[in-house]
Amino acid sequence: MVSAQSSNQGKTYSLLMIKSFLIWTFTLAVCLLVVGFPLVVLMATVGCLLSIILQSVMPVSAVLLVAGALIMFNVMAVVLAAGVLTLKGVHPNEIKWLSWLHGEADQMQTSVYAACPLTCEIKM
Repeated sequence: MVSAQSSNQGKTYSLLMIKSFLIWTFTLAVCLLVVGFPLVVLMATVGCLLSIILQSVMPVSAVLLVAGALIMFNVMAVVLAAGVLTLKGVHPNEIKWLSWLHGEADQMQTSVYAACPLTCEIKM
């Protein structure tokens, strides 16, 4: 009975690790696309220049090589960062600025109308 409980705990822990890794992968990919747009533009510019330079050396597949390398670099950076965060035990629920990911509204203040002190019950 004890081994069955430890097996279930191991399965639960591994499923939580996989879930955390997938959430981190999604979050980092979205952040790379949205916030890292200037970085993506810079990588595209460097990639274009690199493919022009490589075109003289290897004319058949220079563009394919550079595009594949840039895409693989981005994918590996996201997967590596997600893996490191998962292995360190940082769960996305613990991060304050990820409240948008969980659907939690971050209410700073509530609206108070002019007639509200007379007609409303204010709960603070």
